[in-house]
Amino acid sequence: MLRRIELEVLATVDRGDTISELATKLNHSESYLSRAVSDLVEKGLVYTERDGRRKRVVPSDARAVERYQDLVRQHSHIEFPELLTGKALEVLYYLDQQRTVSEIADRSDNYRNTVNWVLKRLRDRGLVGTVGTVDGHYEFNADFDRLHEFARELAHHLHRQRLEAVAPKGTILWEDYDEFLAQTETEIDAAAFHETGLARFAAFDLQFLLTGHRYYVYSEEIDAVSPAELCCHTLLIDDGSRHRSYCLLLLSHVDVDEEDLREQAAKYGLEDEVDALLRYLETHGEVDDDRLPEWDEFQELAADYKIEL
Repeated sequence: MLRRIELEVLATVDRGDTISELATKLNHSESYLSRAVSDLVEKGLVYTERDGRRKRVVPSDARAVERYQDLVRQHSHIEFPELLTGKALEVLYYLDQQRTVSEIADRSDNYRNTVNWVLKRLRDRGLVGTVGTVDGHYEFNADFDRLHEFARELAHHLHRQRLEAVAPKGTILWEDYDEFLAQTETEIDAAAFHETGLARFAAFDLQFLLTGHRYYVYSEEIDAVSPAELCCHTLLIDDGSRHRSYCLLLLSHVDVDEEDLREQAAKYGLEDEVDALLRYLETHGEVDDDRLPEWDEFQELAADYKIEL
């Protein structure tokens, strides 16, 4: 997410430092610092001001920058730029409560050895500790839970930067470390943005009346939104009765792997909602949920779309 040199600049820069002054402070060449500053400007974490022939570097007012610089000032003996490179910020993002190595690995989609190595480095420096003797749960020591706040603020900030670059009036509806679901008023044609929501149902031969909003998921890991992902995105957009009925039509019409669907539901925090949909179809409507249609109503809806139940 951020390279060590970028973290060093953020930890060191005072309002009005020049590239030359930063290079001296950090013992790097001016050209190396200049490239790092340019990357931080692109990410909206610093900006530059001209002062005659000199260019001064100014920290932005992003909350992530504020969180990080507070940590650096209050714990100046800790080499945060060294600790927070690689997978560290991703691990910290998911340490929002006491979690085991396995839980963090599952949520972050990393190898257990990777997560264990990151946590060991943090533990050796006293930033985290474990509770429990068997399959211990990690938690922050003292006030270092602000590292999690920094990781989340940074991820959110970078998501906003990506979205505003292609849809200035877009809204983030859900986000993870490296993915987010957004509502926009305009079409997005950019790498890693995948259309989802009701418009995506057409790819599975289900055509619904669309609203004025468009929905996209940003992810560099997928080529297109799968039926399981689409079902979850639809519930995140609106978990009312109409959208639940659309999900039921999709699950009845397309062969969706149940294990995959449940994995996606866990990722999006929709386990109960997806379980209710699956039980509804399995029991032909024997589910006590007023956001799901009566079975005979759903049969009529399915018939309209030529779906056999």
